[in-house]
Amino acid sequence: MFDPKAFIEESVKEIKEQIGDRNAIIALSGGVDSSVAAVLTHKAIGDKLTAVFVDTGLMRKGEKEEVEKTFKEKLEMNLIIVDAKDRFLNALKGVKDPEEKRKIIGKLFIDVFEEIAEKIKAEVLVQGTIAPDWIETRGNIKSHHNVALPHGMVLEVVEPLRELYKDEVRILARELGLPDSIVYRQPFPGPGLAVRILGEITEEKLNICREANAIVEEEVKKAGIDKDLWQYFAAVLDCKATGVKGDERDYNWIVALRMIKSIDAMTAHVPEIPFDLLKRISKRITSEIPNVSRVVFDITDKPPATIEFE
Repeated sequence: MFDPKAFIEESVKEIKEQIGDRNAIIALSGGVDSSVAAVLTHKAIGDKLTAVFVDTGLMRKGEKEEVEKTFKEKLEMNLIIVDAKDRFLNALKGVKDPEEKRKIIGKLFIDVFEEIAEKIKAEVLVQGTIAPDWIETRGNIKSHHNVALPHGMVLEVVEPLRELYKDEVRILARELGLPDSIVYRQPFPGPGLAVRILGEITEEKLNICREANAIVEEEVKKAGIDKDLWQYFAAVLDCKATGVKGDERDYNWIVALRMIKSIDAMTAHVPEIPFDLLKRISKRITSEIPNVSRVVFDITDKPPATIEFE
């Protein structure tokens, strides 16, 4: 049986031995994997660790504030928040192809991260890699390996969670005293809301997506089914439809709801969702977000669909 206390004690000791007195850096998203890796490393080396939260402008509502409150104020971690919204949104202007969007976001993120790594003279990169990550991708390689960033900076990689699975990481998170909002946080894609906005990313569509996602999360949690679902969110389709608001014709955006169950995200299915919950979400989105004319519910399993829309 997994013993979180013993794991924490052994992990902190190993991290301390691996990193020594060198400066380390971690990309902190606020997800449970990177959060647990950051807290373990902070216990081991203190302020020698710098956590970096890159605000791409593609984050969910209140995400930056929650990360700052938890890690900087409560845990007193050395946290740098980089406001890179303009850089990301300017680079994405006019781009519609999903893969191109992903490449632009990925490259910019690494550029921003590398700038901070150089500034603090980091020698070690801490990652929240867990077992399914390397099982699905590159096979089991040793925990000590190096990564070369695009501009030539070489960092030694430390992965304190690489032999664990998600349920074990959540147990660790609870043992470390992280809030439920992080312990049970649903997976969130690296490109953020960009993969929930079909077609070109605009400020208007971003605002719709951010507000709609907040409504979905709030209502699903109120209904008490959040822990039963792998993911639950809203996406903005790249088309408009006619509606009626008041006595006037309304021609505006369509929001799609997605709620799925999964064990490992390799496959996923759409469970039966209470109809009154869907109606409540739809009513709130169309009444609270002026430029949405209708809401639809995606009932497609994975496969053939992916979990995210792009």
